Amino acid sequence: MYQKSVLSNGIRVISETIPYVKSVTLGVWIATGSRFEETHNHGVSHFIEHLMFKGTARRTAKDIAETVDAVGGQLNAFTAKECTCYYLKVLDAHADLAMDILSDMLLFSKFLPEDIERERQVVLEEVHMYEDSPDELVHDIHLDNIWPNHPLGRNILGTIPSIEKFNQDLVKEYYQDFYTPDNIVIAAAGNIAHEELVKLATCYFSKLPGKRKNVAIAPPAFYQARTIVSKDIEQVHVCLGTASVPQDHPDIYPVHIMNNILGGGISSRLFQSIREEKGLAYSIYSYQNNYKDSGLLTIYAGTRPNNINQVLDLIMENLRELKTKGISEQELIKSKEQIKGSLLLGLESSSSRMSRIGKMEITLGKFVSLDEVVRKIDRVTLRDVNQMLEQMFTAEKMCLTALGPVDAANINANLTI
Repeated sequence: MYQKSVLSNGIRVISETIPYVKSVTLGVWIATGSRFEETHNHGVSHFIEHLMFKGTARRTAKDIAETVDAVGGQLNAFTAKECTCYYLKVLDAHADLAMDILSDMLLFSKFLPEDIERERQVVLEEVHMYEDSPDELVHDIHLDNIWPNHPLGRNILGTIPSIEKFNQDLVKEYYQDFYTPDNIVIAAAGNIAHEELVKLATCYFSKLPGKRKNVAIAPPAFYQARTIVSKDIEQVHVCLGTASVPQDHPDIYPVHIMNNILGGGISSRLFQSIREEKGLAYSIYSYQNNYKDSGLLTIYAGTRPNNINQVLDLIMENLRELKTKGISEQELIKSKEQIKGSLLLGLESSSSRMSRIGKMEITLGKFVSLDEVVRKIDRVTLRDVNQMLEQMFTAEKMCLTALGPVDAANINANLTI
């Protein structure tokens, strides 16, 4: 059962009680991420996430780790474009301890200069590691091509020049601007009563003061870019992208179904035609990025340089066929069942349930029940999906990004829809 309360200082407290499990996952969500950064502090959201584990007035970094390990807990965090989350999964008997640890980290981290310098080196190594992973790097290059000069087009880690400029004043300024009660959601799922959660949240978080910095960010404009980055590696990694819909758009479910049919799994059209039938790629898929006011659908493939044009031709053939002929009734039914099955199977743990309700509250400001989601999926018609295909895939809306041992002259595939 889902419930919601608001503390006196504005922190939202939400829960989904699951009485038949022995665990509880607590998450503290902050409505900030790389989207809310500026050029001079690019990457600071992710950097602060790292610093939260470096020690507080009461606990050293080792103390935090040992306390969590002593009760068999699982402590972690992540930074996204529009939110940051810190979460801890424990046995239900240790919910109080979990809230104590999370509040200690979130409210009393010291951000010492020596910790900042040490963690700077760690994050710089993370950046270098990422640059050595072309199958991941190409997606960041792709976003920057499509949404240039906009925070959503920047990567989450930051750049080497921006990270090297981080200092205690910069970190504290960003923390004070965004780690405020009106920008925080405390979410829990598992064997915990809502009243108990509110009591714990009040005890540990109700004295947090402050108001979020007012930041107005316009939606990004889509650019039809064609960018080839030469790199001496074995494969060419390519992304084809088109504008999609925001996460709360009425057509989000038709788009999810269309994406699933196109490249969402091993039975998808792209996987079957390019990997299974032709053997031209090991990895071939499509996915969506959906944000508050914008969205993007991307097709990715990794292949040898001499196969790149054939792979692109096959991708475009699939898109043209989808657009001209639409999807079949059988594909629609199968895709609906796949999406519903994946959704429901993915919510069998307290951590996944916490993540779902926390993300909805922090990004949408509302709760959508599983039953309602299933109903919306079931209501999607062939016409709904085919209309989205017609709208999204046009010659004016396709962006190409390639990374690997090629240059522009090597890529001559026809990208006209």
